[in-house]
Amino acid sequence: QVRVAESGGGLVQALASLRLSCAASGRPLPIVAMGWFRHTPGPEREYLASIRWSRGNKYYADSVKGRFTISRDTDKSMIFLQMNDLKPEDTAVYYCAVQRGGADNYDTWGQGTQVTVSS
Repeated sequence: QVRVAESGGGLVQALASLRLSCAASGRPLPIVAMGWFRHTPGPEREYLASIRWSRGNKYYADSVKGRFTISRDTDKSMIFLQMNDLKPEDTAVYYCAVQRGGADNYDTWGQGTQVTVSS
């Protein structure tokens, strides 16, 4: 089975930076894409960024473009989210997800890591 685990969240002040990590494990592990989402008290998770596994194409939501950077380590089956210039509205639980080979969308999710930004 495939497992996903996020780490790197914490409590920081506005304008600070955090680097989130996500590790996917399990064999076999064909990966189509991995992405980052976040969930505030609202009913839906917000898409933030994603990366295609084969060529590293990156995609960003407008809300984080220019501040957040997604990257991957193919040897370790990991992705990262470098978050700069954090704002209080970035406070949320951040989730990592994997689109596995043969799936049409993200089908494997981590438990999330809390990011809290104080003003």
